[in-house]
Amino acid sequence: MAMARLIRPLRRALISSSKSVSQKNPNPLNLQSPISIVTTRSYISEMRKAALEGNILRLIRREIQYKLELFTPKQPILEYDSFIVDDRPGEQFITLKKKFGEKEEIKIEVTMFDGSIPVEKSDKGIPIGPDVEFHITLIVNISKGEGSDVLEFVCSAWPDSIEIVNVLVRWKDKKPDQLYMGPEFKDLDDELQESLFNFLDTRGIDDDLAIFAHEYMKNKDKTEFIRWMGTVRSFIEKK
Repeated sequence: MAMARLIRPLRRALISSSKSVSQKNPNPLNLQSPISIVTTRSYISEMRKAALEGNILRLIRREIQYKLELFTPKQPILEYDSFIVDDRPGEQFITLKKKFGEKEEIKIEVTMFDGSIPVEKSDKGIPIGPDVEFHITLIVNISKGEGSDVLEFVCSAWPDSIEIVNVLVRWKDKKPDQLYMGPEFKDLDDELQESLFNFLDTRGIDDDLAIFAHEYMKNKDKTEFIRWMGTVRSFIEKK
């Protein structure tokens, strides 16, 4: 009994002391609240994002400046021969259009450089001219009035020449997947090949057009690259 009387006051003293400490320091281990942790992480994430975007913008500006020092973009040519030229900014094509005779309408879709081949070398192994020749695809559509069928030539334009790859007729009432694409042009009779070349030549689709297309695309290729860099920069800068 005497021992119990001694223990009870001691227990009350310990409980009282514990309550006092708890009231003075409700977080004795100094733990952060969940809200504080989330706020800190969000702040760090935003700092990293800003640093990354800032670095990208710096590199883009440097690249644009470098390209502009090497190359001054030219204004797109609006006419070639009797063709009207549509530069189609931001796209990989240009379009040439003209009328021929009383009814014919000619439209040419010209791609940017879409391939290349190594150039022929001399007997000593020295390249003759540039290391590679670039390739451009021309899709020539010839129609005779609104709603007519279309005679289509698929051509390869090399730096100084045009080659016909395929010839087909796009019927106005046929779906593209139903069309007979025709034989390969090289498999046609030689005289027929020559006649089809002359057919295009009289309409201004000739080797001079290939030269024009390559010169035009040298400018467009660099101009579109600079435009693309600026578009990416503008997107990242946008808040």
